[in-house]
Amino acid sequence: MKLDEIVSYFEELAPTAYQEEYDNAGLIVGDASMEVKAALLTLDVTPEVVLEAIDKGANLIISHHPIIFKGINKFTGSSYVEKTVAAAIKNDIAIFAAHTNFDSMMGGVNLSIARKLGITDLEILQPINNGLFKLVTFVPVDSVEKVRDAMFKAGAGQIGGYDCCSFGSEGFGTFRAGDNTHPYVGQKGEMHREPEVRVETILPKNILARVVEKMIEAHPYEEVAYDIYPLEIPYRQVGLGMVGNIEEPVASVDFLRQVKEVFGAGVVRYTALSRQVIKRVAFCGGSGASLIGKAIESGADIFITSDIKYHQFFDADGRIIIADIGHFESEQFTIELFYEYLLKKFPTFAVLKSRVNTNPINYL
Repeated sequence: MKLDEIVSYFEELAPTAYQEEYDNAGLIVGDASMEVKAALLTLDVTPEVVLEAIDKGANLIISHHPIIFKGINKFTGSSYVEKTVAAAIKNDIAIFAAHTNFDSMMGGVNLSIARKLGITDLEILQPINNGLFKLVTFVPVDSVEKVRDAMFKAGAGQIGGYDCCSFGSEGFGTFRAGDNTHPYVGQKGEMHREPEVRVETILPKNILARVVEKMIEAHPYEEVAYDIYPLEIPYRQVGLGMVGNIEEPVASVDFLRQVKEVFGAGVVRYTALSRQVIKRVAFCGGSGASLIGKAIESGADIFITSDIKYHQFFDADGRIIIADIGHFESEQFTIELFYEYLLKKFPTFAVLKSRVNTNPINYL
């Protein structure tokens, strides 16, 4: 298959519009028009992973962490990044990454943590505040359903568990068609007053262009009037971290032992056990220290993440248990999600899981 089929699928699954500013998700090495024979899934891309791809006949590597975060000025092989990229290019191997954009999705990285620990009733811990827009257009009465349905089919009108959400209000539109126009109603050179419906709906920014395109295609007017308003309200389907509940309360120390075993953590660093039992769990794959306050606000008994600095542990302040299980450990099961999504979409495509342990940290 063509590489751009996989790139397009990931853009639908985890739009790059939702990656963090510092990130570099997407196609990093390779030509989107190239034929791909097999994909190797990994958390990190290293020279050893490239060698594994060569050995297994995979000419695409899909990773969670991008191999390049910032510009590279030289390719002298002086770093593992330069060696990895050079080896991939030399062997015609493409590299694609789905990182913080995949972290931010309800079905992304944090879903794997929830599954492993049996956490349900999931909510985004810190929803983004700039991800939703309101689209408004003005439609002649006899075309309202056609235009509205086109917007819905393109993905607009989703609010929580409801879809096809919109509002309509009746009024009159006025216009005068010029000499070089082809008006749907009215006559050239004459002021026209047309009964119209103001149709408005809500949509996430990653599908805005597509919805506008389909709206214009369905609209009968030669020149379509529409407005787009950014909404400063939380978009609860996208954001960082998650919080949810486990079915039965578990003693705090037993829950920590369970977490250590499930994630194969060499060590779990944690604060004082300020909760005797664990029922509500907040978590964030990767570096989640910035979410400690949100975890406390959510009413969670424990916050599971990684890369917590010494002084940040003090932020628990007896209000929550903070548990640092390690960066690699918290994100390792992302590979399973990649595998699941790709096989569901492309059931006949060869998808392989890397056997290279890319964790750079060891424990005594």
